[in-house]
Amino acid sequence: MDFFAVSYSAAASSSFSLTLPPPPPPPLAPTPFVRFVVRIRGPYNNRRRVSALSKTLEESPASSSSSSSSSSSTPTSASIAKSFKSPARRSAIAEVEASSDLDAALSRVEGILRIQDYNIILRYFGSREDGVKCLGENSHEKIMVISEIDLFEWMQKHEKLDFVSYSSYFKYIGVSCNPAKALQVYESIPDKLLKVNVSVCNSFLGCMLRNGRCESGLKLFEQMKDDGLSPDLVTYSTLIAGCTKLKNGYSKAMALVQEMKNNGLRMDSVMYGTLLSISAANNLTEEAEKYFQQMKDEGCHPNLFHYSSLLNAYAVDRNHVKAEKLVNDMKSSGVAPNKVILTTLLKVYARGSLFEKSRDLLAELEALGYAEDEIPYCLLLDNLAKAGHIRETKKLFTEMKEKRVKSDGYSYSIMISALCRCGLHLEAKQLAKEFEASYEKYDLVMLNTLLRAYCNGGDMESVMKMLRKMDELTIAPDWNTFHILIKYFCKEKLYHLAYKTIEDMHSKGHQLNDELCSSLILQLGEAGFPSEAFSVYNMLRYSKRTLCKSLHEKMLDILVAAGFLKDAYVVMKDNFEVISTHSLEKFVSSFMKSGNINLMNDVLKAFHRSGKHINQDVFRSAVSRYISMPDKKELLLQLLQWMSGQGYCVDSSTRNLLLKNASLFGRKQLIADILSTQQMMSRKLKSQNIRR
Repeated sequence: MDFFAVSYSAAASSSFSLTLPPPPPPPLAPTPFVRFVVRIRGPYNNRRRVSALSKTLEESPASSSSSSSSSSSTPTSASIAKSFKSPARRSAIAEVEASSDLDAALSRVEGILRIQDYNIILRYFGSREDGVKCLGENSHEKIMVISEIDLFEWMQKHEKLDFVSYSSYFKYIGVSCNPAKALQVYESIPDKLLKVNVSVCNSFLGCMLRNGRCESGLKLFEQMKDDGLSPDLVTYSTLIAGCTKLKNGYSKAMALVQEMKNNGLRMDSVMYGTLLSISAANNLTEEAEKYFQQMKDEGCHPNLFHYSSLLNAYAVDRNHVKAEKLVNDMKSSGVAPNKVILTTLLKVYARGSLFEKSRDLLAELEALGYAEDEIPYCLLLDNLAKAGHIRETKKLFTEMKEKRVKSDGYSYSIMISALCRCGLHLEAKQLAKEFEASYEKYDLVMLNTLLRAYCNGGDMESVMKMLRKMDELTIAPDWNTFHILIKYFCKEKLYHLAYKTIEDMHSKGHQLNDELCSSLILQLGEAGFPSEAFSVYNMLRYSKRTLCKSLHEKMLDILVAAGFLKDAYVVMKDNFEVISTHSLEKFVSSFMKSGNINLMNDVLKAFHRSGKHINQDVFRSAVSRYISMPDKKELLLQLLQWMSGQGYCVDSSTRNLLLKNASLFGRKQLIADILSTQQMMSRKLKSQNIRR
């Protein structure tokens, strides 16, 4: 994941506010996690959509089935004022918006307001500053205030809904991170025409994709088309942007582009921006260049967003020559570089290890007032650290703190990780403590960074504190979290705790690390936890991955030493071809002495199938155990008869033991006959082998 592309995109987008009418899309750097922005597709289209919505608002309430407009735009304040000439309606809207008792207010104004009035109130609740709030003190999960949820449910109950109602609701519930609720509401839309209204579908799909339900969104899109949806450019642009988050997303995006062209829809500047973004996210620089040139050939003038997208592609390639040429071309076209462009160019330099140019550009950003936040510094810090320039990294971090650069803690994460990589564990631990004292905001990346610092520093108390913090903030651990903890517990010789952590990791569906698990298996075995070692072995074995061949033999040796012979038999039977003769013989010998007597014959047959020769000591042990348990005489007879068929015969001491106890079988002659047959078959097979 491109951490800085994501974090800078978030920082850049937060500096732009939405007004009515909406402004052109802000020049955000493209990221693997594309944010959905308001899209304006030319002044003509915008006027037409606002006009259509104003007309709808002025009309008397109609059934939702007649609301087939494709608009998803928000009306201007002028159109709203024009549609509310009635002072009573304006007063009623104000009363509901200001009310602390929504149900009471709605009941008082029910006969006054129309559907479009309720839509205005719905948008008011969704767009006001307190329209979303966080779950938990430091949680990033957001929910809408209860007023909007209650209002929409009241509108549903009283059949006061049209396409604008659903479109607005899906937009704001997307911000609330509740795609399940959005799906429930969408599926409950009773009117078939309203359900495939392009504005409703676009808002609903945007909600799903914004919350990571990309695969579900694409499947729902296919169902919508089957039900009668006529997708527009916004539909395709939304879906293509969502493909950025998918595995093989680029190929799916290209299929959508082709479908769009087949439907007679032409590419516009926003669609080109989306394609540039997804090409850059998939490291397809040549494709990004192709779309950029194609856009210009078709008369679309690149804006800051398009230039920053292509610059990001050059950052991945570390191609500063093309990046500089692009910025110069942009200036020649009359487009002035802004904060995003210059910061992206800084990323190109930093990734290409052009640190002198990076410092010069950082100084330029400072002079322009574009380095008030930490992102430009983080770009240089991270790449200096990864290049091994720890001294310069520490110096820049100190300068940044002296300048009181606004920080969300990302620079601390970079520095702590860099110090850990360099083995400066005490400094990393001290910096982690400094972060905790200065910041209250935590995310998974930061928590993992702090965990690593405390684990490397051997600070068990702080490690446990971080784990409690994750629980309090309901932040789920990822693969890195488990990996850090397992290595730490092994280092501290807390092997059973390491096993429990791997067990938890496996239950949550994370892929196990072969090397780490193999090491833990040996350590668990040495520490006296053979069953736990076998459990980890089975987790690896059933993960459908090819294990290191030596691991099977190590597991067999651990189980044999612990006396877990039944489990050892499973390992031996399935992997005898990669286990040494010495380990196999040791296992078979142990099994004949103390293994499950009912499985002894099976073990001997499996050993024979491995191509190994069973020695007389093994047969003597098996015969002795069978004779000691007369009720197992049938198994002994089966063994002796099987030996005859394979050319085995017992030695003189075992033969005397059998004849001495022949009375166990009822007839002494029976054992004598079997032993005679063994001798005969053995001579016969030897003769055949000599002839060959």
